[in-house]
Amino acid sequence: MQDYISSALATLLVIADPIFLSALFLGLTHNLNREQRAEVALRGTVIAFFILLGAGLGGAKLLSILGISLSAFRIAGGLLLLSSAAEMVFDRRGQRQQDIATKAISIDHVRNISAFPLAIPLLAGPGAITAMILLAGRAEGDITKLGALYALAGLVMFACYLSFRAAERISMLLGVTGRAVISRLLGIILAALAVQFVIDGVTLLIQA
Repeated sequence: MQDYISSALATLLVIADPIFLSALFLGLTHNLNREQRAEVALRGTVIAFFILLGAGLGGAKLLSILGISLSAFRIAGGLLLLSSAAEMVFDRRGQRQQDIATKAISIDHVRNISAFPLAIPLLAGPGAITAMILLAGRAEGDITKLGALYALAGLVMFACYLSFRAAERISMLLGVTGRAVISRLLGIILAALAVQFVIDGVTLLIQA
């Protein structure tokens, strides 16, 4: 149980990357006042949490309907997470997410910013959704583990909310170099977790 919780927390926290997203949040809300920023931060993280909750609750059933085995999805999901990790390490993720954010601002500057791009795809993107489905599958129907997973998803979203509220201070404290170093370290950790997902999927296929 302890290993499952630590693995789930590390995976979700690394994928969400609250420190990195705090910088993007500043860019998204640069011309909003303090109250509007608080509202965007709250709505964005709440929307993202319910998206992740839905992925954890119904993702495995959807795979079953589509005829996709959990082991196959673990391998595919691990490769997808590995791709996200490579983007973090080689600094391609930041440019891609900034492009998404810029497009969203030009379409609707205030009203929908908490839903897109903050909630989707920056907070609850393909990597986070994949991780929720994989982690829910690893719980193997254990209600305690599933409850812990959903609580951890809420905890990570709350951490993102706090980082958004403290975005200005975090940006000044870390600077450009600090954010780059942290992003790359988190990318290496995510790569290791992604490889573990692939190993788990291959092991299940061999045992089947």
